[in-house]
Amino acid sequence: MATLPQIAVLGAGIFVKTQYIPRLAEISHLFCLKYIWSRSEESSRRAVEIAKQHFPGVECKWGDQGLNDIMQDSSLIGTAVVLAGQVQVDISLKLLKAGKHVIQEKPAATSIPEIETALASYKSVSTNPGQPIWAVAENYRFEPAFVESKKLVAGVGDMMNVQVIIEGSMNSSNPYFSSSWRRNFEGGFILDMGVHFIAGLRMIVGCEVTSVSAITSHIDRTLPPPDIISSNFKLENGCSGVFVMVVSSSSPKIIWRVVGSKGTVQVERGKVDGKHGYLVSLYSADGQCKSTFHPFCGVHEELKIFIQEIVKANLKQGNGYEAEPRSSFVEGARDVAVLEAMLESGSKGGTLVNVKKF
Repeated sequence: MATLPQIAVLGAGIFVKTQYIPRLAEISHLFCLKYIWSRSEESSRRAVEIAKQHFPGVECKWGDQGLNDIMQDSSLIGTAVVLAGQVQVDISLKLLKAGKHVIQEKPAATSIPEIETALASYKSVSTNPGQPIWAVAENYRFEPAFVESKKLVAGVGDMMNVQVIIEGSMNSSNPYFSSSWRRNFEGGFILDMGVHFIAGLRMIVGCEVTSVSAITSHIDRTLPPPDIISSNFKLENGCSGVFVMVVSSSSPKIIWRVVGSKGTVQVERGKVDGKHGYLVSLYSADGQCKSTFHPFCGVHEELKIFIQEIVKANLKQGNGYEAEPRSSFVEGARDVAVLEAMLESGSKGGTLVNVKKF
């Protein structure tokens, strides 16, 4: 066990207990989970109690002193930051400056100014030999469905149109419905949920969104505004598309569709044989359709790759090592930039807004 890399998880909320701990348990042969930190002792102990089923040696850390202990622990090489969106960047930068590799949950940041400040701060860390890795846990870029669909899109000829339709299910039965941090700033649910769908879009089309024009509205008063966004967008390859997102609907549906001159590729979220995942369909010009179902595995993949990357970085001992491109902080920042542009356009009645480049 002593030879395995040691990591800490910062955060003890729903996502840590229901996703991170189970997914980390699946790759427990690759690392040692040393600490779980939270702002309060109680929440840290509750998460540790669950984690001990898979990681019997895991310890509790909490509050400022616990965070300081983690930053000063030279045996720790990696950390997973799974906290409220408003504090993640600040905590991540503290850990990076302490020499710890970081995988931070999405969204990468809550605003463009925060991204710009974060990148400048990270650049100052990078002047030291052996810059620590800063990854953003955007699992959609690691889902086989999107890897496959990107390859299929390359074979359907000239891209003619792109459609992303999101009818979400963020109602009172959803465990994240009462999440306070998502309600404490405008567009919280759209930003937190939407970065996934923008990541999927960017992954499939293989190029950047350059400009948007959006209309936003607020219908469901149990949700913070806005809860609906309808946007036209333009890609750098000249193709246009639409992005429609309803935070909470009575008929949840999630679809990405790329129409090409020689065929169409569609990715639809669904369930087959009790497993949740994505159905990837290729509609060819002759009217045939070939479909493949891919169960969810992106969280597993991104965490496994992060562990492997920090081990490689540690072996380089001061020569520096970059994050896997799909999980770089900049990639996460680009997802946020698209949604920020849509929200800005919506606040201005549909004015054309150029997407900030990073």
